[in-house]
Amino acid sequence: MFKILNYSFFDLMRSRWSYVYFLFYLGLGFILFFLNNDITKAVITLLNIIIVLTPLIGTVFGVMYYYSSREFTELLLSQPIKRSTIFIGQYVGLSLSLALSLVLGLGIPFVLYGVFQSAAIWDFATLLLIGAYLTFIFVGLAYNIALSFNDKIKGFGFAILLWLFLAVIYDGLFLLAMVFFHDYPLDKFALSVTMFNPIDLSRILILLKLDISALLGYTGAVFQKFFGTALGSVLSLLVLTVWIIVPTYFMVLQARKKDF
Repeated sequence: MFKILNYSFFDLMRSRWSYVYFLFYLGLGFILFFLNNDITKAVITLLNIIIVLTPLIGTVFGVMYYYSSREFTELLLSQPIKRSTIFIGQYVGLSLSLALSLVLGLGIPFVLYGVFQSAAIWDFATLLLIGAYLTFIFVGLAYNIALSFNDKIKGFGFAILLWLFLAVIYDGLFLLAMVFFHDYPLDKFALSVTMFNPIDLSRILILLKLDISALLGYTGAVFQKFFGTALGSVLSLLVLTVWIIVPTYFMVLQARKKDF
């Protein structure tokens, strides 16, 4: 597994798309500090960018890497290697390379502008952690979609549809439900529904960490009311961890049953 992970990781680190991804965040970090030297404001600005862009990149890269390396994967499958070893190695290698590009791309400008001397260092660390979590989650979901469809067009289509649903449509449907059933107690419903969307959950976790009550929204306010800032953050991280474990489990399950 570690040999496959190592190969996948360094193969992607040599890819020009990894450099593009790295340079995008590097340039974004320097532009934010050029416009405003306040680290806290930079973290808040990056919040919506990372929440939306990181899942999209993880989804697209996951599907693209699976289809582009399918012949190599079939070669590995012909060897006496467990299927779970092959796919977990590829999945972790891809996720690590994307997460590293994100962390280094944003980390370099923040370090140069003195994040270690700032009170916002833990907020920035939480932002990077959430970015890494979302990368692992959506690469895992992308691998599940790619394993389900041999046709590349269908795979890419369903992957983009999944990202669009969780990033945009899900919130709209949730808002409509809150409007139609506003006469009923919806606190527990809001909590449970939020946990089924890692993007919303990540946004709430960062806002709880930043303690910006005006931006928390209804579900964030419910989190703060029922659990408090610390407990709400721990609960969010636990649910996000489950979001990594469950797609990985189904990915391995699909890989074992799939006829290559």
